[in-house]
Amino acid sequence: MTDDQNSTPAGETFVSHLVELRNRLVKALTAVLLVFLGLMPFAGKIYDVLAQPMMSALPAGSKMIATGVITPFLIPVKVTLLVAFLIALPVVLYQAWAFVAPGLYEHEKKLIAPLVISSSLLFLIGVAFCYYFVFGTVFQFVNQFAPQSVSVAPDIESYFSFVMTMFIAFGITFEVPIVVIVLVRMGIVTVEKLKEFRPYMIVGAFVIAAIVTPPDVVSQLLLAIPLCLLYELGLILAPIFARATRAPEETA
Repeated sequence: MTDDQNSTPAGETFVSHLVELRNRLVKALTAVLLVFLGLMPFAGKIYDVLAQPMMSALPAGSKMIATGVITPFLIPVKVTLLVAFLIALPVVLYQAWAFVAPGLYEHEKKLIAPLVISSSLLFLIGVAFCYYFVFGTVFQFVNQFAPQSVSVAPDIESYFSFVMTMFIAFGITFEVPIVVIVLVRMGIVTVEKLKEFRPYMIVGAFVIAAIVTPPDVVSQLLLAIPLCLLYELGLILAPIFARATRAPEETA
């Protein structure tokens, strides 16, 4: 058998994987696009919902401003696209899972499926925590210090940028238990070592909060404290998850 004949099956397999990946990506993007098109007529109302925490903290009758020519159209479209992605996230995750699952052993499926689902849920919980609790608290705190001579009218583009930064920060923060679980499950570090690392983790949490959040004590505490608590949750869950997802040869 020639070298060309030997390489043909591998080449065909590689091409078939690329075709499968393309099909899965098309299905995922189609799901996001369909949801986005369905939500577009409500783009303005969707932005109003996003702006509600800030509007509630502003004096009665206050409104946000738009300084760009197309900003009043562009920002609601960006917000709607983000919401569409979050709504279509189960389909996107299913397509990702359907692509990788055939190549996994049974014990690997036990490991990856719960991590994919739980990490997605935790990210969404972090975003919800930021929207429903952090924003209301922080905006009220900040606006209390606004001088009476200043008319507070945030720009919608700046507000969108701030909101996205906070959503990402809190979403990633709520992934800490998953990071701890993966580190322990892969044998990179033990739970005992992570417990010894706890004092450094607490200091690091407040440093990260000081860098990511606005320069006020309230928002820093609202990020640092959950980060520390979620780290502890990861220490509790890591041994349980490691036992539940052991491969047959590991239990032998």
